[in-house]
Amino acid sequence: MSQVEESIEVGVPVHTAYNQWTQFETFPEFMSGVERIEQRTDTLTHWVTSVNGVHREFNAEITEQIPDERVAWTTVAGEARQAGAVTFHRLDDRHTKVMLQLDFHPDTITEKVGDKLGFVKRQTKGDLERFKKFIEQRGQETGEWRGVVT
Repeated sequence: MSQVEESIEVGVPVHTAYNQWTQFETFPEFMSGVERIEQRTDTLTHWVTSVNGVHREFNAEITEQIPDERVAWTTVAGEARQAGAVTFHRLDDRHTKVMLQLDFHPDTITEKVGDKLGFVKRQTKGDLERFKKFIEQRGQETGEWRGVVT
């Protein structure tokens, strides 16, 4: 397993950042390589990704969700093995630190080389920067799901 940890400060309140992160179907708007996400149930999503010519489809299950604090997930079926968590830290009324931790298993030679060269770390950092731009330009979330999963 490989691991990536990245964080970014966004200029929106913690509830706005958290609410937007629960809108999985908008991820293709700021996550490179994510072609489509379908929310199948409150805790199950289906992902279609394509990164450097490697196409993957997989299901991910939300394993923990605490409003304004944390969303954690793990893959449960498909062509990818990963788990992760994103946490939200209130800095003040208008700023939030978003921290992302991702554990993943690179399968192909291309994925292993990309991992060793820091591709996943750079992609994760870029995705967080695009999330920042996305939510700050909007100034409000596109929706919310405030359910609790433990």
